[in-house]
Amino acid sequence: MKNAIWLLPDMDSTGNWYKPGQVFLEKDLILPYVPNVDFCDVKCLSEIEKKRNTLLHFRGRLKRNAHKNLVLGWETLFFPRGVKCLAGGKIRSKLVAELSGVEDVVIEEGTTGEAGKRAAQKGMRQSIFCLSPAGDTPSSARLFDAIVSGCIPVIVSDELELPFEGILDYRKIAIFVSSSDAVQPGWLLTFLRSVSPAQIREMQKYLAKVAGKLVNVKLSH
Repeated sequence: MKNAIWLLPDMDSTGNWYKPGQVFLEKDLILPYVPNVDFCDVKCLSEIEKKRNTLLHFRGRLKRNAHKNLVLGWETLFFPRGVKCLAGGKIRSKLVAELSGVEDVVIEEGTTGEAGKRAAQKGMRQSIFCLSPAGDTPSSARLFDAIVSGCIPVIVSDELELPFEGILDYRKIAIFVSSSDAVQPGWLLTFLRSVSPAQIREMQKYLAKVAGKLVNVKLSH
């Protein structure tokens, strides 16, 4: 298996999701998740442009345990590069506590089925930013749900590799926040409110340009 070419939804460099030495950027391919919501094309984006009244949106599991390979109760992880990071479940709990009940921020428990899909899609299409914390793996399908909804992802996930980073500059379509900054009281909302309308429009424009290509990848043989 070590020499096999892996097709991965993301690549974690910490050794917590894959065995050490099992996956490498040099040989393996990271593919986008399949979105759970409908693709919002240029016409759709134009129709909802003025309906984005929510600053930040998150709909999903509000409480998530640390990954099974981690020792439960740890406050932090130490990655090979010496970076100190909060475990994914801890990050999410802290973010939920910090953001719940804030005006123009929507934090909701997710539900499954068609009703859950419709609620998530509606929420993302009404929001400027969509929170994308680590899930069971460093990224999640929620990131690509945001992209196809024209909602600027706010990625809170350390040591993350994303699909096609060599040809796509994700900093043009997403905002990256370190876990240590994200959980500081008041920091995240202050930062998001400081993003200028011009920068938001530019990121939304680039999102519309790349979203369809990113989530409709076809492999040929």
